[in-house]
Amino acid sequence: MSGHSKWATTKHKKAVIDAKRGKLFAKLIKNIEVAARIGGGDPGGNPTLYDAIQKAKKSSVPNDNIDRAVKRGSGEGSDGVSYESIMYEAYGPAGVAILIECLTDNRNRSISDVRVAVTRNGGTIADGGSVLRLFSRKGVVTVAKEQEVETDSRKTTTRTISEDELLEATIDADVEDLTDAGDEFELISDPNDMVEVRKSVQAAGIDYESAEVQFVASFDQVVDSVEDAEKLERIVDALEDLDDVQNVYTNADLSDQVRAALEAEA
Repeated sequence: MSGHSKWATTKHKKAVIDAKRGKLFAKLIKNIEVAARIGGGDPGGNPTLYDAIQKAKKSSVPNDNIDRAVKRGSGEGSDGVSYESIMYEAYGPAGVAILIECLTDNRNRSISDVRVAVTRNGGTIADGGSVLRLFSRKGVVTVAKEQEVETDSRKTTTRTISEDELLEATIDADVEDLTDAGDEFELISDPNDMVEVRKSVQAAGIDYESAEVQFVASFDQVVDSVEDAEKLERIVDALEDLDDVQNVYTNADLSDQVRAALEAEA
């Protein structure tokens, strides 16, 4: 799963620089609404909602916005919208597989926008199932390596989380893989075991960045050309800029030279 991690690391560093806060907030709020609609508005009894709220808080979404999203999703609000989950599939340069996860209230608008974003940037829309079969649903718990903790004097200090510490914390949880994704670790598990993995991390006094079900590629497609990597980046950026697109997954494995070149340009 090195491609998953390497691409995520590059994208994360770029996103820190030019993140579009408004669109990010909207996507996080939509996740909360859907989680509350499916599993109810009580985070204590709805782990998916709990993790959606935690991820929103990590991104500094205001508490009032979060509370309103929970109410809308659980039917307490009068302005609720029903979203449909749809997957679209595409291929980018160098044969990279692209899986596009949407939450939308207008299927026709979504496919039109996705098609334009892909084809105008040099990609192609794939036949249904041809890309999806290359990915598996996995639970992914991310943990930052550097964490701020409060001391007895209420001051904050930095704590470094090691791979060994994480492995020990989750030894009784069914973790399938632990990957180094640059500034953070990713704990990979079966989707049904993800909440238990997240709770094991918390029980050890370790903070986590996010816990969510993602699509992880079964094999990596090497991208060793800066030109191909830049084309792929344009496709992913165009897709992530769409309101209906929640997540974009690829099986790209950027070579060290390509990653260094992209990071130098960022």
